[in-house]
Amino acid sequence: MTALLRYQAALLARSQRWLAPLLLYAAVLAVGVQGGQPVLGSLGVAAAALLPVTAWAVHLCVGQEPPAARTVVSAAVGARRVHLASLLTGTGCAAALAVVSTAVVLLVSAPVTDDGAHEVARSSAALAGLLASLCCVLLGAVVGALSTRPVVERRGWSVAAAVLGSLLVLVAAGSPARYAVTDLVTGSRTGTFHQPVLPLLAALAVAAPVAYFVCRTAARRG
Repeated sequence: MTALLRYQAALLARSQRWLAPLLLYAAVLAVGVQGGQPVLGSLGVAAAALLPVTAWAVHLCVGQEPPAARTVVSAAVGARRVHLASLLTGTGCAAALAVVSTAVVLLVSAPVTDDGAHEVARSSAALAGLLASLCCVLLGAVVGALSTRPVVERRGWSVAAAVLGSLLVLVAAGSPARYAVTDLVTGSRTGTFHQPVLPLLAALAVAAPVAYFVCRTAARRG
């Protein structure tokens, strides 16, 4: 699996297709995160923006391999493992971006509530922001996996499904991503927030069976 991950990462790096989602994310942060703003609200913006970016990254990794090369590699190691490596590469890149963006937001933001009446511990904010970001990364990977090959084959429908799916996961009642982000934004007003451990575990519980399903589907369809 390590060799497959390196192979997928090398393909992504050489293609430079990662620039588009990275620039989109940077643009969202430039607009939504300003120096001196309350840290919790800024972390919420950074986490929420990671969800569609992760879905995009998964799309890129799943579709970046030429069909002939994919056929050869699948014959050698199995289509299921090849598809899993694609999913893990996209998710891993987004998770790395989550770590970097959380650190940047902590550096430029003020550790206070919206009204400036209460201080916010940077260590607690950092952990909450990172966990919320990873929750959004996992659910973004779920959206990406279910909206591209082998579940959705047509490019136009794939993009539409990813956009709609990302929006629904962010706003739907009961969504772990919505809960994690909302708690950060609310905590920025009140000064009280919880570590989003349960939303992260819920996201893991969703991501694991989805990964199994799409990898099995990829193996069945070849």
